[in-house]
This record gives sequence, structure tokens and C-alpha cells, in this order.
Amino acid sequence: MASTRFSQMVKVRPLCKSWEIKMKERQEKKMVKEFAKQLKEEKLQKSEGKKKRREENLKRRLENERKAEVVQVIRNPAKLKRTQKKQLRSIEKRDTLMFCTSGERIKHTQNALSNKRPRQRKNHIST
Repeated sequence: MASTRFSQMVKVRPLCKSWEIKMKERQEKKMVKEFAKQLKEEKLQKSEGKKKRREENLKRRLENERKAEVVQVIRNPAKLKRTQKKQLRSIEKRDTLMFCTSGERIKHTQNALSNKRPRQRKNHIST
């Protein structure tokens, strides 16, 4: 067996990596994780924005429907007993305070009341 010099031996690649390579890989992994996290956050924000906008649209639509409703206050509940079943299905209960608070409706009801003729009392003069 002939002895060979150490410098001429075939060197096997080391199993452990150098410090600089390790740090570069670590930095790259960190950047990739941050980018993935940022993408997730953007996606989540978009979905939350859509959900919020959808809720606002539904709320606005409901308010508009309520404003456009033709309302007739039933003061005599006995009338409900006389109505047909088909009509009862279309009747919905609402808060009556809403109709008293808005200025237009109060004016409207006051005008309607003022248009009615006041009761005329008969003056009985006893002699």
C-alpha cells in the first residue's frame, strides 16, 4: 500500500453546511413565511370586507322596504276576526311608535284630524 499525501486525497463534501449558507437559508425561509402570512391576511381582509358590505346592503334594503311600505293602522282588533284567512297571511305586525316619531307622518295625521268636522253640540237652552 502506497501512502498518499493528505493534500492529494479526494475530499468528501462535508455533511454540515457552512454558517453563511445556513443563515441564507434561514433568511429565505423567514421571507417565504412572511409572504405567505401576508397573502393569508389580504385574503381574510377581502372576505371580511365582502361580508361587511353584504350585511350593509341587506340592512339598507330592509330599511328601504320598510320606508316604501304602505301602512294602515288597525285600531279595532275585532276587524281581524272578520278578515279572511288569505288576507291574514299578508298582514304583518309593526311597531306603531315608528309612525308617530317621523315628522311627515305626524303632520299627515294632524292634517287628517283637522280635516274632520268637529262634533256639533246641540245647545239645549232650558227656559
